Amino acid sequence: MLRDQNLIPLSHQHQHALALCVRINRASPVNLSDLEAWQAEVAQIFQNEIRVHFAAEEQVLFPAAVKFAELTELVQELLGEHAQLREDFAGAEGRKMSPEQLSGFARRLSGHIRKEERQLFEGIQKLMEAAELADVGARLENALKDATQACALPNESTKLRAGR
Repeated sequence: MLRDQNLIPLSHQHQHALALCVRINRASPVNLSDLEAWQAEVAQIFQNEIRVHFAAEEQVLFPAAVKFAELTELVQELLGEHAQLREDFAGAEGRKMSPEQLSGFARRLSGHIRKEERQLFEGIQKLMEAAELADVGARLENALKDATQACALPNESTKLRAGR
């Protein structure tokens, strides 16, 4: 299903986070010498974008979605995943992740995003009236205004190199 324009800002942010996950997966196992740089990048994307993204979902999108019984359980799962991912981001901010934890984080974040895109967004688009979806979109736009609107560029240690 084509993504509704009111959800596209969230989908764009999902693309940024998925790009990070792909790069982590391709670099895995991450060398210990590069681990701090990867954690710095994970912490940066959280501060610049994902922190605001999670808040927008939790304050705007999820409350709108739970009005539909079909989406209530899914929203509860997603909230639990947000809590786990926040712990992962805190680990990165504190530079406490191992290479294995970094890889696990990338898997969890990627799976979470795919669940939102394939299940939540599709469900919302099928169940919500156009006017309600437009209202959600306007509130999301306001809630996302403080997020960085561009992909973070990898640093020297986290950019993919030939042969990786």
